[in-house]
Amino acid sequence: MKLARHAKILEIIEKYEIETQEELAEHLRKANINTTQATISRDIKELRLIKVLSKNGVYKYTTLNSNDMQIPQKLKNVFAQSILNINHANNLIVIKTIEGAAQTGAAAIDTLKCKEIIGTIAGDDTILVVVQDNESVEAVIDNFKKLMG
Repeated sequence: MKLARHAKILEIIEKYEIETQEELAEHLRKANINTTQATISRDIKELRLIKVLSKNGVYKYTTLNSNDMQIPQKLKNVFAQSILNINHANNLIVIKTIEGAAQTGAAAIDTLKCKEIIGTIAGDDTILVVVQDNESVEAVIDNFKKLMG
């Protein structure tokens, strides 16, 4: 069931510009796949989907394939277009994003596989980044700023 759902999700985001989890759930329902928002959220993480700005000017889900040469550009686009400001206290970095972009930003950070980052937590417009130690915070922030362009 899970593999079939994942395959259908990939097919849907390839065919349509899916902007929200609700839209994705609706397309899945039309394909006779009933699921919860929590399951869709887990699927998005497992499939490593991110949101990118489409040619039509809307944020849509797409795949993040580690073999894809577009990854650096996708990450730069995510950061450049959604990050408002970055602050820190001790080993915690707080990143404010435009509304609805924190999940995508956190996913982009997670794909960096930066050894100094212990983990990320994202809300709607805020990302919390936990860094290994206080000494590494400035270097991590510098990396984020480089991604922003």
